[in-house]
Amino acid sequence: MEAKIFKKVTKLMGNRFEISAVGTEEAWANHIIDQGIFEIQRIEKLLTTFNEGSQTQEINRLAGIRASSVDQEVFDLISRAIRISELTQGAFDLSYGSVDKSLWNFDTHMKSLPTPETAKAMVRLINYKNIILDAEKRTVFLKEKGMRIGFGGIGKGYAAEMAKAVMIRSGALSGVVNASGDLATWGKQPGGGDWTIGIADPESKEQPFSYIKISDLAVATSGNYEKFVVIGGQKYSHTINPKTGLPVTGIKSVTIISPSAELSDALATPVTVLGVKVGLDLINQMKQVACIIIDDHNKILTSKNIQMS
Repeated sequence: MEAKIFKKVTKLMGNRFEISAVGTEEAWANHIIDQGIFEIQRIEKLLTTFNEGSQTQEINRLAGIRASSVDQEVFDLISRAIRISELTQGAFDLSYGSVDKSLWNFDTHMKSLPTPETAKAMVRLINYKNIILDAEKRTVFLKEKGMRIGFGGIGKGYAAEMAKAVMIRSGALSGVVNASGDLATWGKQPGGGDWTIGIADPESKEQPFSYIKISDLAVATSGNYEKFVVIGGQKYSHTINPKTGLPVTGIKSVTIISPSAELSDALATPVTVLGVKVGLDLINQMKQVACIIIDDHNKILTSKNIQMS
């Protein structure tokens, strides 16, 4: 029988997931895909901030009071996130959850920007250095009352990577886990070709402006077309600079290609915050990581090791 791509689309972690597996039998492929879905559902329960019973919410609830015991998996993910914070000089920060959503709700009711003073006051609790880890006790402590962590900048990529691992263990030789544009690939398409991934055009996200061919690599894109508000004719992205509390400008989208969906996801936003020059400098120093940036003038800039078609 001829190999085909079988896929399922479902909503998980507040996002659209499209999970694909290559196989000859639909029932077998669907079973494999379901294993990936179950894994994402498991991770969602651990990381969500919408369930008071989650480990993330317990960490937040005990901020400024005492440390919270967590699973090794959650502890390790937070440890890796803090390393990304150090690498990006705080442009990536799990404690961004401290920002009051009423300040930046990016809906039709938002008619003006907060003052720089108001914005700065809102981000005073964002500081990854105040996330205290104890490896021996496997605890996490947020030093300041009101601090909150959230996995919005790394969770989708982590879930995609973990679902991929489960599907490979279940016997899938090739497939794609696509978490609303953050995706992990492995193996080849039917016929032996690499997977073809479209890079979204910030002016028309349904229409890719370019394609890359990848296998056993992961891609994540952060773009101002996803969520934004227009005030006084100026488009403001949902990506907030954790140091100023104000939206970043200068970049329309950042696409990161790396061996890990978690890493790609975690780097896309901070490169946007750092800006074109500093962001590209950072990526050029990292092995096996590549980057495509579209700036506000629709200029395409890439890291040194990129290949596009």
